[in-house]
Amino acid sequence: MTLVHQLILATSLVAGTVIFHLAGLSVLLALLRQHRRNSRKERVIFDVAAVLIAAFGLFSLHTVEIWAWAAAYHLLNLLPGWEEAIYFSTTTYVTIGYGDVVLDRGGRLFGAIEGANGIILLGWSTAFFFKIVDRLKLLERDIERRD
Repeated sequence: MTLVHQLILATSLVAGTVIFHLAGLSVLLALLRQHRRNSRKERVIFDVAAVLIAAFGLFSLHTVEIWAWAAAYHLLNLLPGWEEAIYFSTTTYVTIGYGDVVLDRGGRLFGAIEGANGIILLGWSTAFFFKIVDRLKLLERDIERRD
């Protein structure tokens, strides 16, 4: 795969995963905003549910994004099979990069861009998750002031 092909395909995947991530975060936020709390007991249940929804939702988003990159490696024959593609994609996306599975020269830039994509999306998710937990603390303070 030429340099230009790698850049075009990687840019397309980055755009797709960023749009998918934005849509996923929007859905998660909408789900979390639907619930209003009245009592302290309902509040505790909501807080636990909110954290679980956010955590599993974020994990699901990243899983789909990793699989999208893995599908590209597999379909472009950059790696010999699905197991290698998923493994390589996962370690690259989360920037662990063990180095036991590597791409040939015609796909290395493609893999490097996945690492940059993963770091940005993981950072975005971390900020989102932190903001959810922080809002829960602020809402708890408001409830305590009202009591």
